Amino acid sequence: MTLAHTIRGEGPTLVLIHGIVHRQHAWDSVVETLARHRRVVTVDLPGHGASPDLPTDEFDLGPWIVAELERFLEYVAVDGEKPHVAGNSLGGYFAMELAARGSVASATALSPAGFFRGHWDQTRALLVFRLLRTLSRVIAPIAPTVMRSVVGRTIANGVFYAKPWRVPVEAATIDALSITTNRAIDAAGNAVPRFSVPVDEGVPVTVAWGRRDWVLPVYQAPLVRRTFPQADVTTYPGLGHVPMSDDPELVASILLRGSRTVSQSG
Repeated sequence: MTLAHTIRGEGPTLVLIHGIVHRQHAWDSVVETLARHRRVVTVDLPGHGASPDLPTDEFDLGPWIVAELERFLEYVAVDGEKPHVAGNSLGGYFAMELAARGSVASATALSPAGFFRGHWDQTRALLVFRLLRTLSRVIAPIAPTVMRSVVGRTIANGVFYAKPWRVPVEAATIDALSITTNRAIDAAGNAVPRFSVPVDEGVPVTVAWGRRDWVLPVYQAPLVRRTFPQADVTTYPGLGHVPMSDDPELVASILLRGSRTVSQSG
């Protein structure tokens, strides 16, 4: 499977993996800064954006997508390098599973999935997306008009962002329409979040969690080190579930720090 992707900049390769119902544009606010220091690869996950659709929504999408991402990393790697990866939400889970497998040079995760405190917690998170999908279907005919309004964007996107009014109109509209038909939401209900064992503890892992995350609340953050003892876990005030547009400079600095090599200072 060929995944839609874009490459910018030069330096060590850093692959950015978006969350469920998003696509490459989720990283727009930080890509320019990152590309001054990294060879940045943004990618549309299967079932998202311009990439091929999921084969079905009745399977555990986690292992299947991880396998696709491992092939993709080999495809975009330069001279046999192991790329660095970073991800948000479901993309954060994929980044950390790739780290657990030893498939990457480092992994940075922003509010990663996979650290639910029980089945009830996973069910709660899925209900958030399903409720938003229902509401998005209602407003779909007028979504562009709603998203042009600061008040409309704030109300519609408040669960994802600490500062939803900062989300560009075009991106907010794409997200509102994407969630209405995205099959990954249903496939995620069949997923059983797990990480490969034993975890490769030699892969550096950085986790940043927004304290204003209403999708995967910050109470999940302490569970990270139970699985990844090497992880550097930090929580941040003023960041939501999708934090890139909340504070682009801060998030870019987190991604650069997480993807530095021993010989690099940034």
